[in-house]
Amino acid sequence: MGFKEGFLWGGAVAANQFEGAFDVDGKGLSVADVAMYKPNVDVKDYKNQVKVTSENIAKAIADKTATYYPKRRGIDGYHRYKEDIALYAEMGFKTLRFSIAWSRIYPNGDEKTPNQAGIKYYQDFVKELKKYNIEPLVTLSHYEMPLHLSLKCNGWADRSMIDEFLKFCKTCFESLPDVKYWLTFNEIDSVTRHPFTSAGIIPDRSQNLEQDEYQALHYQFVASALATKMCHEMIPGSQVGCMLTKLTTYPATCKPEDVLAALNKNMMNYLPTDVQVKGYYPRLVLEFFKKNNLNIEMTEQDLEALQKYPVDFISFSYYMSLLAAADESGLEMTSGNTIVGGKNPYLKATDWGWTVDPMGLRISLIELYDRYQKPLFIVENGMGAQDTLNPDGTIHDQYRIDYFKEHIAEMKKAVEAGVDLMGYTSWGCIDLVSASTSQMSKRYGFIYVDEDDEGNGTLDRYRKDSFYWYKDVIASNGEKL
Repeated sequence: MGFKEGFLWGGAVAANQFEGAFDVDGKGLSVADVAMYKPNVDVKDYKNQVKVTSENIAKAIADKTATYYPKRRGIDGYHRYKEDIALYAEMGFKTLRFSIAWSRIYPNGDEKTPNQAGIKYYQDFVKELKKYNIEPLVTLSHYEMPLHLSLKCNGWADRSMIDEFLKFCKTCFESLPDVKYWLTFNEIDSVTRHPFTSAGIIPDRSQNLEQDEYQALHYQFVASALATKMCHEMIPGSQVGCMLTKLTTYPATCKPEDVLAALNKNMMNYLPTDVQVKGYYPRLVLEFFKKNNLNIEMTEQDLEALQKYPVDFISFSYYMSLLAAADESGLEMTSGNTIVGGKNPYLKATDWGWTVDPMGLRISLIELYDRYQKPLFIVENGMGAQDTLNPDGTIHDQYRIDYFKEHIAEMKKAVEAGVDLMGYTSWGCIDLVSASTSQMSKRYGFIYVDEDDEGNGTLDRYRKDSFYWYKDVIASNGEKL
């Protein structure tokens, strides 16, 4: 028993948190490039970061520096990727999940022809991975759509985004024909939690924000289906997956009212995979739209595309679990992956308040596989922590080793129960800029990057204790934990 032969062990990064070089080789601004770091807030509540408004976006565009916008500088992966890939290879990575910055290929998003310098960068990146026999797992849209399209169309609230995205996809498939594994939209469900980051929707430009969020989600479903069709046609043997934020929610008590509250949250969390895997909207969701006066435009052609071109596999992020109750006034609330929910008193938490629930990963795997019976791929998992770089260049992060050890052990139990699991890529295998808070001090990696929240540091890379531990895990195919 245990993990199958050829299991894809590796790590994951995103262009907007890793690359930097926001104004190099013709790249245009993305929605991530206007995400500001604000140090004097409670980092456990990302909602208190700078609000997305038209005024704040205009100020960010006028500021040509990376001083207050950490994702503009990232960890300079654009120039250091060969060094980083060599470190991944030293750990024995079988795969690396990374994303393509849309605005590096089409700077504004609506150009007729792509930026050749951007194409060459990703071709060279893939070539470097292949040199070490590391399989690329490419995310097409990971919180980095061109800012111009956000301003022009209010992002994915406009149907025209489908054609612009498919043009981008076609260029990616033509340019990277050796890539076998693709993901369409990162954490596609997050449109309803952070609409600007995920879909380019500027809230103060929406007359009905909830309507625009679900309309954008629908257009992304359609775009994902058509991209899946295109990928299969252009790259024979390719596999395309969807990507879900797995927000596992338990009832706060066994009161039926609390059980129902948790059921409703989990049902809506499954909406994207229901549509992208089964090929249609669940009736319960259509009733939700009707009761909330959400009039989502869906053409017959849209619904046909959803049905004809489902994804090949399901990928997801898993970091924590939360509690739900009919009356949440008595719950202690805590943060999670861009969400706030009830804190489970039976679980410990990270420095950022995210509960640590390894068994929740096994529960999530079994639930997903039982519901869909499609191959699964864990493409994000990990813990943000404050690490200390010692004078001798060592970083002792036993807490991270413990976290991964417990989660991988639960993964193995799910596999032994019959779950078809393709692979596992830890999030932020190298320290990078946090998605929600734009911090560097919230570190996830096996590799330490010498950079602080203000961008100071050498950017030198250092192996943490977890680096050597994960190397042994991969070499033993998960047997040595």
